[in-house]
Amino acid sequence: MNINIEKRLNILITASTFPRSINDTEPRFIYDLAKALTKYCNVTVLAPSGPDCKKEEEMGGVKVIRYRYFPIKRFESLCYPGAIIPRIKEKKMRAILVPFLVFSQWFTLRKIERRYDIVNPHWIIPQGIVQSFCRSKYVLTGHGGDVTTMNTGIVGYLKKRALKRANLVTVVSTNGKKVLQSYLPELEIVVRPMGCDTKGFHPKKREENFFNQGEKAILIFVGRLVEIKGVKYLIEAMQWIDALLYIVGEGPQRVELEEMAMPLDKIFFLGKKTHDELSKILASSDIFISPSITINKNEKEGVPVSIMEAMASGLPVIASNSGGIPDLIVDGKNGYLIEEKDSKGIADKINYLLDDRDTLVELGKNAFKTAITYDYSCIAKEYYGFIKSSIENEHN
Repeated sequence: MNINIEKRLNILITASTFPRSINDTEPRFIYDLAKALTKYCNVTVLAPSGPDCKKEEEMGGVKVIRYRYFPIKRFESLCYPGAIIPRIKEKKMRAILVPFLVFSQWFTLRKIERRYDIVNPHWIIPQGIVQSFCRSKYVLTGHGGDVTTMNTGIVGYLKKRALKRANLVTVVSTNGKKVLQSYLPELEIVVRPMGCDTKGFHPKKREENFFNQGEKAILIFVGRLVEIKGVKYLIEAMQWIDALLYIVGEGPQRVELEEMAMPLDKIFFLGKKTHDELSKILASSDIFISPSITINKNEKEGVPVSIMEAMASGLPVIASNSGGIPDLIVDGKNGYLIEEKDSKGIADKINYLLDDRDTLVELGKNAFKTAITYDYSCIAKEYYGFIKSSIENEHN
């Protein structure tokens, strides 16, 4: 069937992490990208169902379809809250749900794929693998652990199959590109991270003394409380720092981290926050820290959206020189890069900025300038270009 590429394209995005409602605390970067893409095309998102999810709805101009994957809805707990792998680690019985999820996603795709000009699966595992067993053309987007891990055995074989069959592969970091090209050197890969809502996250959202901190500086971490985020090394660093640390997020490590932080009496856990709550918290803080680490030999972060949101809020960032983070942070210009698991290094950089207000302000201004280049309006335009080119190339 010939496609008239001058028409407004119909694009289907598939993902396993997606907000369950417009005010959900689940990561919303796929939603933000989809919403920004509606300027150029019609966008539908296919995501797993959950106990509190609607089967179909429209969110900000994006049509959302959620597929059921288990007969009893309250047992559809594989994807929310959090992500699939942490959910399984938290409760190993959830692994039983994986084949149900994979089959249901494939079955739903086969029913609806003819409505769309192209599909954009996010995460190679499972979305990319499932898509490779369907008929549609697709642009495959890799993120973090789905790129850097499980590259051998049957899963490794299925990953290669999915990558080779894609019309185009995009990844969020140069590190991800290097990993994939280490075993598929002929693969064409475009590097572009997820974006940032620079209207929602902005220095103007700052409220002085928001935390009732008085003269104390505010340090902030945002992310899932899981091993790869390296939060324990930040907590260790606090023994050498005269400031308050606020930790935003949930995850299986929360209880362990709270116990670790208790003797210091200057670390506070806020749990999950909505998009609007988080924008005010970030802008009202002073320094953002992202102490990510490598786990399971080679599993690394992609480019954490939380770092971009902090930069858009005007914060200097102290982050690990790990995974895709160096794509964002230029050491000494918009933040500092430290080695993984270096608690003393984290403390030294924080104390340096707390003692040198001029440098702190300058790095924060540069961080904001960096974030502007990752606004979703820019990212969506580029993604649409990738997608449209993939369709045009197919028909030349």
